[in-house]
Amino acid sequence: MTALLEVEDLRVAYGKIEAVKGISFSVEAGQIVTLIGTNGAGKTTTLRTLSGLLKPLSGKITFDGRPLNGIPAHKIVELGLAHSPEGRHIFPRLTIAENLQLGAFLRRDPAGIAKDIERAYERFPILGERRRQPAGTLSGGEQQMLAMGRALMSQPKLLMLDEPSMGLSPIMMQKIMETISELKAQGTTILLVEQNAQAALSLADHGHVMEIGKIVLSGTGQDLLVDESVRKAYLGED
Repeated sequence: MTALLEVEDLRVAYGKIEAVKGISFSVEAGQIVTLIGTNGAGKTTTLRTLSGLLKPLSGKITFDGRPLNGIPAHKIVELGLAHSPEGRHIFPRLTIAENLQLGAFLRRDPAGIAKDIERAYERFPILGERRRQPAGTLSGGEQQMLAMGRALMSQPKLLMLDEPSMGLSPIMMQKIMETISELKAQGTTILLVEQNAQAALSLADHGHVMEIGKIVLSGTGQDLLVDESVRKAYLGED
């Protein structure tokens, strides 16, 4: 079975500093795959490279059978790979509805776009209640819901989520993780970068531990949850 996303020997640098040092992994359709690791491990750099925001030094990225190397970011979105970035990057002065509409900027089906906006309001009722408010008036958790909803507006084949629980209260984090689980149940393929290793591995079919730009350990989510080295380093257990 051919993977939806295949990454082979990917290397990425900022100037002379190599941030990603030859990593390889794949994501099968319908899976949640997670990258875990400390700050500076190269997780966000990996996602930014996959979405076309950074140019790799070398390596091969194949998405849905098509090489992505050299393809601009907006074309990558058009191919079906959406990125909900770390820090959310919503448009604070635009309304919630306008932010969602921007997520569909490549689509030409007004009726379908309207239907998907309503689906976002069903998934995140607070967004529907406040649809005419500037997005900057939302709490951090609500902004994360909006960022996820906006990414889904492009109807992606694969959704990349970068630190969706960062800075959220435990209750809001649980809501976001429940939403990720629901998206998977609905058939969405997800590549998840998340510092909360416990939550990420509990959801993931497969996980990869990154350290200083390299993948140092891989396995199923459940296998990594019980791995002694992972428990000590990332789950706060002795």
